Amino acid sequence: MKVLANDGVSQSGIDALQKEGFEVLTTTVAQDQLVDYINNNEISVLLVRSATKVRTDIIDNCPSLKIIGRGGVGMDNIDVAYAREKGLHVINTPAASSGSVAELVFAHLYGSVRFLHDSNRNMPLEGDSKFKNLKKAYAGGTELRGKTLGVIGIGRIGQATAKIAIGVGMNVIAFDPFIEEVDIPLEFFDGQSVNVKIKTVSKEEVLKNADFFTLHVPAQKEYVIGKPEIEQMKDGAGIVNAARGGVIDEVALIDALEKGKLAFAGLDVFESEPTPAVQVLMNKRVSLTPHIGAATGEAQDRIGQELADQIISILK
Repeated sequence: MKVLANDGVSQSGIDALQKEGFEVLTTTVAQDQLVDYINNNEISVLLVRSATKVRTDIIDNCPSLKIIGRGGVGMDNIDVAYAREKGLHVINTPAASSGSVAELVFAHLYGSVRFLHDSNRNMPLEGDSKFKNLKKAYAGGTELRGKTLGVIGIGRIGQATAKIAIGVGMNVIAFDPFIEEVDIPLEFFDGQSVNVKIKTVSKEEVLKNADFFTLHVPAQKEYVIGKPEIEQMKDGAGIVNAARGGVIDEVALIDALEKGKLAFAGLDVFESEPTPAVQVLMNKRVSLTPHIGAATGEAQDRIGQELADQIISILK
């Protein structure tokens, strides 16, 4: 049986599948050529990340397909319900990248409260001629310890982010319409562990009391954070989105940054991805990464292995 990893897959996943007799193809096929390629090569399993879309045209016209796999959490690029209705297995790896995304959130937080994203733009240009000016400009940093992090969406990634926050010494408050309470286990290098219980509160309570915000929600029809939500936040708050583009109203966000209502934003995902708005890319208060939340070697190894395990379990 053949597996097409159209957006790539880790070597650990390839090795596990080949060991069980699967042929793994890593050719990147253009979206409009996928149906023909799948049919011509009798592909049984199609693996994607976020680039490839698996819509009704593929589901209806590729009779050899048995499994559609998403290397990651969100499956908004796959017509999941329709595929399952047609008898296909749809799988993903919801836990594999949680730690990597959480660490990126804190990379944005730490960088933003100490202006690293802007300093790294200006030091190469003016560090030799305006060192003292830059030192003064970036002297008003903020510590994360003792501050309150508002987690919007306390699923696996939200919990992994909360775990880091607690370790840093932050207070964590969370909103999630589907979860009332979570236990956050903190495991230490010497084998000791501590459990911290977090009870969720209303969205309004999080908005009013948090110093910084992190979003961990799926793609939605409406903005999770728009102008009304930003107006409820503390002056000088910061926000990080490493979830999905479109859950924050970027027009309202940039307006709030320009007016000083918000101190900074860290964005790994964008409304108009893969062509983010110039106003977002050029704003000096925005820390930017190109959708790399799960892009660590460790996470990709876990994703590949988890996908392989599920494929082998279903087809073998």
